[in-house]
Order: sequence, then structure tokens, then C-alpha cells
Amino acid sequence: MKEAITIKDKQFELFIEYEVIEHEIRRVAQQINTELADRNPIFLAVLNGAFMFAAELMKEVSIPSEITFVRLASYQGTSSTNQVKEVLGLNEDIEGRLVVILEDIVDSGTTMASLLQELVHFKPKEVKIATLLFKPAALKQKLHLDYVVLEIPNDFIVGYGLDYDGYGRNLKDIYKVK
Repeated sequence: MKEAITIKDKQFELFIEYEVIEHEIRRVAQQINTELADRNPIFLAVLNGAFMFAAELMKEVSIPSEITFVRLASYQGTSSTNQVKEVLGLNEDIEGRLVVILEDIVDSGTTMASLLQELVHFKPKEVKIATLLFKPAALKQKLHLDYVVLEIPNDFIVGYGLDYDGYGRNLKDIYKVK
């Protein structure tokens, strides 16, 4: 573990160590195992950012369940519209199912609100949200988050699946910008 790192033009300092992240993911997995037993959920991991969270969470989920991975198309030209245009890669039938979205971070909540709106077309019975990180101070949408691993301040962060301009996803700890 490094106390400080540089990615491209920014300096980052250690913010949350891997052991803390893993401990909190185990806590959320136990909550899911208790609350969703006998519900046969399908986990919908949002790529790219949620891949590490999804992998670690699924190691601890002991109830019968499935997992699939989706990407969201929300770009117009080179910038994000913050509106999900399409859910890419959803090949499983989720009609009448309990869906648990696995997200890396919820900040403004705009992307999540858009994704929820888009999922309605697939007719799930119920949708729950599990997020690795939540920035309550940045939230602009009315959202109910069912499972939150860690709440953090409104800092720019990198690591554990989250990136800065494509870099830093491979870091096992989470760093915040200096």
C-alpha cells in the first residue's frame, strides 16, 4: 500500500484501505444473505467500475442467485449526457425477477435514476440498489439505496474499480485527490 500516488496530472493520497473495503463488503453480503434468502435475485453489475465490488461481493453471497454484467450507453459525442440511452449486454430475462443493481459509486444519482427508468421496460418484479460508495453530499436525485458499503465525502477518488481517465481501476486501495 502506497500513501500517495500520481495518475497522469493528479496526486492522490490513501483514503480507504483494502481491508476496510473487504470488511464492509462482507457486512453488506451478510445483510443480503439474510434479507434476500429464498428470493433468487439476479445481480446486475454495472461495468466498468463495479467489477471489483461485484467479484468480492459475490464471493460472500451464499444464497441462490445469478449475476450478469451490463454497460450503460449514455454518451453523445465525447461527453456524457447523464441519461442512460441503452442498457448493453442484458441477455437474461429479468421479467418478474428481483434485480439487485451493483454500482461502484452513487454521487449525483442521475445515472442510477436513468438506469432505473430504463429497467422498467424489462418488467422486473423489484429492483434494489447496492453501491460500493455513496456520496450523500452530492446526491441530486431522489433515490433509495438498499445496500451501501461505505459513505464518503464529495472528494474525487480512484482505485478499487474506479478510474481517473481510464487509469487506477487496478489499485486495491481507494485514494482521494490531494
